[in-house]
Amino acid sequence: MSETPSAASWTNALRGRAERLLREVAKFGVVGLVALVIDVGLFNLLRFAGGEGPMFDKPLTAKVVSVVVATTFAYFGNRYWTFRHRGRTSFGREYLLFFVLNGVGLLISVACLWFSHYALGLTSPLADNISANVVGLALGTMFRFWSYRRWVFPEDPAAAEDATLATSA
Repeated sequence: MSETPSAASWTNALRGRAERLLREVAKFGVVGLVALVIDVGLFNLLRFAGGEGPMFDKPLTAKVVSVVVATTFAYFGNRYWTFRHRGRTSFGREYLLFFVLNGVGLLISVACLWFSHYALGLTSPLADNISANVVGLALGTMFRFWSYRRWVFPEDPAAAEDATLATSA
């Protein structure tokens, strides 16, 4: 039994969409891992690299600086690599939304930690790490990927076609 042309077209279109989504997910993961290294590395550099200075005795300031730098890297990595084929809006709008949605992702991790620690009474270091850095991070990352695609870097068929033509040329 052979497929009708419409079924074959539909199957190919679905396969193409799945492949594009998997490429986006992989790129998003790479950008996120590099941003994590920047965040953790810069925080530790600012806090523990030795010497006296404004950052060395202020862990919250060091963390804010490291998060802002890592988030800025993640924005540019996602804008110009992960989601380069998607529509563009103004830099200010995208950057602000990116930071706001990162904040929501952080709240998801904190909510998971709060629920585990205070509502369930699981207070061990292992439980805290699993709830915040495994469950919370996974849920927050899924939210960020979905929300970036939906609001920060929205689908724009004309921009996607232009990017595809430029890439294949």
